Amino acid sequence: MSVPEGRHRQPLRRRCFNGRVEQVAPAGPGGPRARRTTPAVYRRRRLAAMLVAVGLVLVFALGTRSCGDDAPPPTAEQARRLELDRNPVELTLSFTGDLLIHSPVWGRALALGGGARYDFAPLFAELDPYVSGADLAFCHVETPMTPDPPTSYPIFNTPPDLAKGIAQSGWDACDTASNHSLDQGEDGIGQTIKALDRAGVKHTGSATSQAEARRPLMLEAGGIRIAYLAYTTDTNGIPVPKPWDVNIADADRILEDTRRAKDAGADAVIVNLHWASEVVGEYVTEPDGAQEKLVDRLARAPEITAIVGQGPHVVQPIEKVAGKTVVFSEGNLVSNQGADTGLPEASQDGYVALLDLVVDGDGARVEDARYVPVWVDHVDYTVLPVGDALDKGEGDASVLDASYKRTVAVAGREAATPEPEKLP
Repeated sequence: MSVPEGRHRQPLRRRCFNGRVEQVAPAGPGGPRARRTTPAVYRRRRLAAMLVAVGLVLVFALGTRSCGDDAPPPTAEQARRLELDRNPVELTLSFTGDLLIHSPVWGRALALGGGARYDFAPLFAELDPYVSGADLAFCHVETPMTPDPPTSYPIFNTPPDLAKGIAQSGWDACDTASNHSLDQGEDGIGQTIKALDRAGVKHTGSATSQAEARRPLMLEAGGIRIAYLAYTTDTNGIPVPKPWDVNIADADRILEDTRRAKDAGADAVIVNLHWASEVVGEYVTEPDGAQEKLVDRLARAPEITAIVGQGPHVVQPIEKVAGKTVVFSEGNLVSNQGADTGLPEASQDGYVALLDLVVDGDGARVEDARYVPVWVDHVDYTVLPVGDALDKGEGDASVLDASYKRTVAVAGREAATPEPEKLP
């Protein structure tokens, strides 16, 4: 269509509306022709304009976006959240119970090392699919490690070679907060940290300075940042020389630490609780009131993604509390406790907890929980995943069957699924 002589087509104007650039024909010459407006049409237009104005106010109240060259670029974190919304990340986190190194356990490690060193790695070799096979794997170091001669119950000292065995077995990080953390005093805490550092294993739960204690342990997998925080309920009556020596489980302190971890950029926060005798007795398979009270308060905190624990030397249930997965106790991983030492059969049982984590634009959550029942063979102190051992014909089938049934009867099937789901 040609432009009448004496008129010039005016360029379309650009306007921004809620983040979209629209083109609008100009009024006046070259724009829409003016029409005669009657009072009724005027009233209708005025009402329509008022409705549009109200609508625009609501739209802008909900968040108007800028356009064109004036639009501020998204921050790195905003861009990351958008990407996670489009492409959620799925991770499997693995958690195991007490590394409780009685004299027969370190004696076996010494034999495996030819009498010249302590080789703990073969004790954990059967766990490889559930430790190295996870995106991140966490262990619990129950006893201090120093170069002094090893000792057993009641005051433990473990050969530092345990840290090498932990690294060789594929664990990424371990917590060191337990009722035995101070068995070798402050020096034991420092020596334990030194052994783990030399082996390249990250750690949390005890520290040698206030600054170290306040710094949350952060691990990364698949571009996701996981904070791992650890606490013990007590230290067997041994006074804590300095507040940062070992993390004591206090709800206010834990919540403060979780907020600090989120401020430091954590996508998910896992809290580890070591239940000692001031809270729950040994060999008690059901959580008591003190456990439930602390867990209930922590699980309601939006910053906390999941809670895992150990301490009573037997397994306890996996439950959902306030929508969060709570692993009350994984039991022992390796120890000399069991029926052959006059203790409950269940102290020879344990499980590997596997939490399937999903992180998207809305945050992190445990989408699924599984667990692998394990049993410690007191002949050679190898930790056997029960289902795998039965498939391979390892160990006494009737003993392994009984261990599996004990563990599943306590851990349950509602909040987590045993692997295998049933035995042949």
